[in-house]
Amino acid sequence: MTRVLGIETSCDETSAAVLEGAGDTVAQHSLVILSQDVHRVFGGVVPEIASRAHLTAIVPVVERALADAGIAGRELDAIAVTNAPGLVGALLVGVSYAKSLAFALDVPVIGVHHMEGHLFATALEHAAAVPPFTALLVSGGHTMLVDVPAWGRYRLLGRTRDDAAGEAFDKVAKLLGLPYPGGPHVERVAAGADAGPFRFARPMLRRNQQPDDPDYYDFSFSGLKTAVLNAVKSSTLDTDGASIARAFQDALIDTLVEKTARAAQEHGRDRVVLGGGVACNKTLVRAMRERCERFGAQVFAPSARLATDNAAMIARAGLYHFERGERSALDLNAYASQPLPGLVAA
Repeated sequence: MTRVLGIETSCDETSAAVLEGAGDTVAQHSLVILSQDVHRVFGGVVPEIASRAHLTAIVPVVERALADAGIAGRELDAIAVTNAPGLVGALLVGVSYAKSLAFALDVPVIGVHHMEGHLFATALEHAAAVPPFTALLVSGGHTMLVDVPAWGRYRLLGRTRDDAAGEAFDKVAKLLGLPYPGGPHVERVAAGADAGPFRFARPMLRRNQQPDDPDYYDFSFSGLKTAVLNAVKSSTLDTDGASIARAFQDALIDTLVEKTARAAQEHGRDRVVLGGGVACNKTLVRAMRERCERFGAQVFAPSARLATDNAAMIARAGLYHFERGERSALDLNAYASQPLPGLVAA
């Protein structure tokens, strides 16, 4: 059995976790996540502040994760760390610390792609959330539709051409006078409302689309955001804000659900896995399950703790690569953007 320490600092969560296992049989011994609430003041993440907060938190967070797991650093077999994509300054804190600790303990370090970590996250809670499956990864910075025939083999079917789903939630929340991060607040307000006179077009979703159309699986939420802006300008938030929130969420979720269902049916998948912060949205999960039940597919969604940025998913992806003999050199660097590893032709 292999013990892996995971480290995640790609945005505004400093996280560390310890996993032990082999193959798809994995035990999570600890998970520590320290969120940086200071960004609420600014209505979004400030990169320089995030980096400095990671510098302050990284050592105690890792020490807490090791203590919670009941092991010493010398008992680790490897250290996995997010090195892309994300805020470069934030990533560098985790990468630099991971390399230093790995050198001191004489264990290998493994760089992990953040979005690949999200692919593995749900399997930590649901043993059946393993390939083959269709994955919808939805977060503040990414919206991706991926076919996963096997771990390490990924077909990127579609992605957002502009705003990610989580980013759209945040921007619409700001338009509606709701706090950051916007997703939970928009869902809360929308839950008690009817869309009323508001209905927004489902972006890049048409009945006559065909699988070989360039926009068949892609997403675009910038136009939806603009439609909300126009609705807000012509309305009174005190009376119409909740209805606008409901109409926005309905349009975004309908688009995510239908495109995911298309992908699963087209590729013959009977499992759909959700990942990323927006996977916390209960309305999305419920709608996805109702839609996928029609063609016999099961939907797996992570808990809020594993949907957000966390080190357990990084450790899990790191374990996969470690077992295949993959190692990163000590010149491992951080990158703001990097393709998902293991991409195969769609």
